[in-house]
Amino acid sequence: MRTLADRVAVVTGAGSGIGRAVAGELVARGCHVALVDLDAAALDATAAALARSGRRVSTHVVDVAARDAMRALPDAVLAEHGRVHVLVNNAGVAIDGCFEDLALEDVQWLVDTNLWGVIHGCKFFLPHLRREPEAHIVNVSSLFGLIGVPENSAYCATKFAVRGFSESLAEELAGTGVRVTCVHPGGVRTNIVRRARVRDASRRRALVDDFDRVARMTPETAARRIVAAIERDASRVRLGPETVVADWMKRMAPVTTQWLIGRLYRRAQARLSAARP
Repeated sequence: MRTLADRVAVVTGAGSGIGRAVAGELVARGCHVALVDLDAAALDATAAALARSGRRVSTHVVDVAARDAMRALPDAVLAEHGRVHVLVNNAGVAIDGCFEDLALEDVQWLVDTNLWGVIHGCKFFLPHLRREPEAHIVNVSSLFGLIGVPENSAYCATKFAVRGFSESLAEELAGTGVRVTCVHPGGVRTNIVRRARVRDASRRRALVDDFDRVARMTPETAARRIVAAIERDASRVRLGPETVVADWMKRMAPVTTQWLIGRLYRRAQARLSAARP
């Protein structure tokens, strides 16, 4: 996009993490923003942080998995802002565990948020984005949308799907004023692991500790790169060196890469078993 000044952006998952940081970065570039999240208190905190920006900020407590609520969201945004130029489908959740042990209800919850949330956003906002001379869609996938990781089968399924959906949609919109960016975050310091559905408290502590050791990028750094991608109409953004390395390994040696991931996983499982009393 040539400029973000005085454009209107919709950001889902804006209550925390990457979503909150992207909203802040867009406002800093002159955007008015419609903040979307299921957590009303977190949404209000984001809005309060942006209150002195001089930009119009609206809040919308919506579950991106709820089709009827998402169908109604564009009208609510238009009532506040009049137009929409940018859509950032960022809202996401996580679950932990081997597929065999997962409850189907948890898998459904994950798919509804991570995949259907993106589809809902694109489906219901696209007619409004098409009316603008230039517009942009950002869909947030993951490092786990590039490689398959054990105990993350459902999460990987949704993030691979977001990647494929985004690539297909981008080609369908070629020649229009709407561009599509797919974002692949690696270790970004968000609350997604702390809020994940896990089997017990000790497992949650272990996951959080592991994540905190590898999550080195701040949400603000991620947001700057995402917004820069909107400005230059980039089709893909890989956040973090681990994402770049995994992407290239998967391209150059896909079978060997998955074998290596499996080997590392089995070694880690063996160490955990040896450490148990």
